[in-house]
Amino acid sequence: MRVAQPLENHRVNAGASAQPEQEPASAPASSRRVLVIDDSSTIRRTAEIFLSQAGFQVVLAEDGFEALAKVGDMRPDLIFCDILMPRLDGYQTCSLIKKSPRFHAIPVVMLSSRDGVFDRSRGRLVGAQDHLAKPFTRDTLLQAVQACMPGQAAGNALPA
Repeated sequence: MRVAQPLENHRVNAGASAQPEQEPASAPASSRRVLVIDDSSTIRRTAEIFLSQAGFQVVLAEDGFEALAKVGDMRPDLIFCDILMPRLDGYQTCSLIKKSPRFHAIPVVMLSSRDGVFDRSRGRLVGAQDHLAKPFTRDTLLQAVQACMPGQAAGNALPA
């Protein structure tokens, strides 16, 4: 497991401050937390840039085990989860999150270069709300955010 960089630790600690269990749907993007789980540093960094520019607090995890710890610490409003990861794959990670009474309501979007009917169906079976094909664009990523956070105003999620 890689050692977290100081900047990532800051993001996790900042997101773990005393906040209400469930924020109102109309909360500004800057108070919305998104967890991105992917073993590719390029995908994590790309998602972080796009989401941060849109005003979201972003926390990164490189595998399912690291992600499960961060879900408990930060209670994200949305999770993007890669399917093919070592140790604990995305389906297993999503399933564990959805089986938790505390976290089952958090929307999970599966990320994968595998975009077939089988992969989408398997994601739905474990509780994923949506599936986003990699590589993704800024627009498709932010459209997935809007689809999973209906109260997110378009102006907050998609700045010019």
